[in-house]
Amino acid sequence: MRDQLSTMLKEAMKAGDKRRVGTVRLIQSALKDKDIELRPSGKTVGDEDIAAVLRKMVKQRQDSIAIYDGAGRDDLATQEREELAIIAEFMPAEMDEAGLRAAIEDAVTETGAAGPKDMGKVIAAMKAKHAGRIDFGQASGLVKTVLAERQG
Repeated sequence: MRDQLSTMLKEAMKAGDKRRVGTVRLIQSALKDKDIELRPSGKTVGDEDIAAVLRKMVKQRQDSIAIYDGAGRDDLATQEREELAIIAEFMPAEMDEAGLRAAIEDAVTETGAAGPKDMGKVIAAMKAKHAGRIDFGQASGLVKTVLAERQG
């Protein structure tokens, strides 16, 4: 991922694409901050951490777009949309609903979950295997449904 960012930065600089250069630098800066944050614990930044940083940056851009649109600041909203599109290029592909349901079923079977009270176990198992590829806000509703079906 870091090599891909460096390559993209060089290409954007050669092409004179200021927006892409700035956005890639923002991503690199956020990853460096994560490196510094994890340094005392002896951990290194893995794919899961990179995906979390990118998700956070996407969420920030989405929130900013909503605020700028509400305030009638189309120029700033456009800038945020452009950054969002660049950041999204680095995001791992999210699972479709069929893949998500299959991952939930696997996690339920693996953990032996019997009902809604076991939701935490199922989510933890899914995070261990599929971090960065699942929107857990969306997945939690489906996990509840699957566990309710199993119980009932």
